[in-house]
Amino acid sequence: MLTKRIIPCLDVDKGQVVKGKSFINLITAGDPVKLAKKYYDDGADELVFLDITASVENRKTILSIVEKVSKQVFIPLTIGGGIKSVDDIKILLNHGADKVSINTAGILDKELIYKAANYFGSQAIVGAIDAKQNNKNWEVYSHGGRHNTGMDAIKWAQELNNLGAGELLVTSIDQDGKATGYDIALLREISTKVNIPIIASGG
Repeated sequence: MLTKRIIPCLDVDKGQVVKGKSFINLITAGDPVKLAKKYYDDGADELVFLDITASVENRKTILSIVEKVSKQVFIPLTIGGGIKSVDDIKILLNHGADKVSINTAGILDKELIYKAANYFGSQAIVGAIDAKQNNKNWEVYSHGGRHNTGMDAIKWAQELNNLGAGELLVTSIDQDGKATGYDIALLREISTKVNIPIIASGG
């Protein structure tokens, strides 16, 4: 029997945790540090913290929040948002992250995934995929789900695996925030094409 890992994902915008449906109609859900501590106290196995507007606004992840969260929780912490270089990753790891999640930057510069995995080790690199079903295929979206890249999500998952990502964070935009269950078909399809762990998100 597979071991379950419960991994809350905190989407942060302007310093506050936000929640919406299919990446739109966002509402404020609370303070990221307090919510991270609550999830930790409730027994979460890991935490993912995503600064969801950092790439869109062309800025770095808010390091002060990363530092505060890392001092409140003592489980693996993955940080994403606004990462563009190996130096960005180094800063996040030095500020308390155990792993980094790379989405838009990896799409724009695939070598970043390869370089980061070689420099820090695959265990520190999470390849994030925001996918939406268009007709019979799933396509990859970047910049916080705002831009359709036209890339096939299954093939991109394979490429991230080959580039050295140690895990995949797969978010279904269609299911996001709806509490109706994961996109099992998407997850199953990806799982047959990669040999690294998949974190299911959205639904």
